[in-house]
Formats: sequence, C-alpha cells, structure tokens
Amino acid sequence: MIALLPMKGHSERVPKKNVRLMNGKPLFFYIADTLKATNLFEQLAINTDSEEINELAISEYGTWVKIIERPVDLIGDFVSMNAIIDYDISLLGIDHDYFQTHSTNPLLKKDTVLAAVDQYRQGKSEKKLDSLFSVNAIQTRLYDKHLSPLNHNPLILTRTQDLDVIYEENSNFYVFSGQSFLQNKHRIGCKPEPYVMARNSIECIDIDDIADWDLAETIMKNRKNDD
Repeated sequence: MIALLPMKGHSERVPKKNVRLMNGKPLFFYIADTLKATNLFEQLAINTDSEEINELAISEYGTWVKIIERPVDLIGDFVSMNAIIDYDISLLGIDHDYFQTHSTNPLLKKDTVLAAVDQYRQGKSEKKLDSLFSVNAIQTRLYDKHLSPLNHNPLILTRTQDLDVIYEENSNFYVFSGQSFLQNKHRIGCKPEPYVMARNSIECIDIDDIADWDLAETIMKNRKNDD
C-alpha cells in the first residue's frame, strides 16, 4: 500500500500552511509521522509544486518519500484532486492499494488509520468493496437551500435519534485500489464503504483558515503538556 499526500506550495487563507510551523514543526510532518508510525505504507508519495516541501520531506523522511513533481497543467486552486491522483497512479502503477489523505488533517490518529485499512482489506478480500472513505454520521433535521426538508417530515417531528443516518464526506482520507481508480476515475469507486468517524471528533478538524489552525495548535499544545 502506498500513501498519497498531495500538497501545493500556495495557500490563500493560511499562507504556506503546509510548511508553516505548528508548535515548532511543519504542518505536514504531523500526518506524515502518523502514516509512518503505522508501518502500513511502503512509500509516501508527495505530489507537489513546491521545492520547499520537496526539500523538507526528503530531509526528514529520506527514501521512504517519493516526490512527484506536479506538471504545469495540474497547478492551480481549481484542479480536481482526481486529476492529481490519476497522474500519480500513472507513475506509481495500478497494482497497488492507495491511502490518500491531506496535510490539513494533523490530528488523525494512528489507530484510526490502522482500523480503516483493516476494514478496507477485509471488505476487499470478501469482494464487498473497492474503496472506503471517511465520513461523519449525521442524525439531525436537514433542509436544502430552499428550506425544503431533506430527511424528515416537519408535521411528524420524528425524534432525531430515529432519523435515517446521513453520511457527510469529511475528506479526512480515502482508501482505494489502483484498479478501482482506473475504472472509475474517482477515488470513491462503484462499491464504496464508509468509515464512520465521530462527528465532533478532533480528528476531523480540517485546517482551512486561521481559526482552524489556532484550534488545532491549541490541541497539540495540550497534548504535549499532557505527555
């Protein structure tokens, strides 16, 4: 299994966030350290347009890291992640399983990665799935942008705990085979399965803006103090 960690050098709301120091450590080191600690991945493939990310990754992780230089046509804020993964797999091969995650999920735990990969491998061996992705399970009354109820009847007011579960894709991680991606051109295949994470889990914090950064950094500091 190969881990995919795509990262660009540019970011708008938190400048250079992938290499910005969080408690003295570049942000992407957190998720890379977690992936390495699992001993699941023969390689960490980093697709990037940043020489700084390249140099930091090689300096810290040596030959375990494979740097994939992002081609010009895949650079930009509006490029599909599926296009980047497609390029990576064209170089790495379709005969691997892949675990794709983001540097912006620094609080993802080793045990969660292990459990998710175990669920994926078990389901794949039983031919039940071709991909797995992390979700939050939601049981609350939801409305669309026109305020039409999506999952309940307002005249009945079913208890929220009795509503059908709705899954929210939280972009924490995706697990899939190269063959599945080749067939579907998508990291979520035709036979996906959810890996359910607690909705309010700190693992689900995704660093999108400075408020997210401050929250994650505070949690990191508290963890360090507890140690």
